[in-house]
Amino acid sequence: MTLTKSNTTASQVETLAKLYLEGKPAEISDETITQLCDWLMGEFQRLPLNLKFSDYMRYDNAEKMFADIELQQLWVSAESYDSAVYPNPIYGFIFHGMHDYDHYLTDTEFSLEGEIVAYKFTAKRAPSLDIQKILYSEIVLRSAAYLYLGHMAAPKIVFL
Repeated sequence: MTLTKSNTTASQVETLAKLYLEGKPAEISDETITQLCDWLMGEFQRLPLNLKFSDYMRYDNAEKMFADIELQQLWVSAESYDSAVYPNPIYGFIFHGMHDYDHYLTDTEFSLEGEIVAYKFTAKRAPSLDIQKILYSEIVLRSAAYLYLGHMAAPKIVFL
């Protein structure tokens, strides 16, 4: 997935990006990580798609991704799920597949506005406030950092 700028102002992107880039990594309890992984596995089991691993495949825009989803398949790029929060990379893979499917369900682009809408849609299903905060960091803040820098920032979770 390639993020795009749209109606957000540069100052909105910069503010959120700096919260991520300058923020201290959150301390996340083992209990919260277990809850996150259990929730992600449940989300994965409900996905009506065949997630496909790729070392290089990235969608340039939402329309291309939506077309694949219509065929009940979705490529998930290996570079998308390198977060340090997961005890096993499969959970990052699941997270990004679920998140991309949420873009499809909300009909949103890969802009900051689209990420915020997708975040809100996902957060409603999250089993706890701590998981909502992890999702906000992963979806909104890290996306803002990407838009600000022009490339992916080092993965971390930042609580505000």
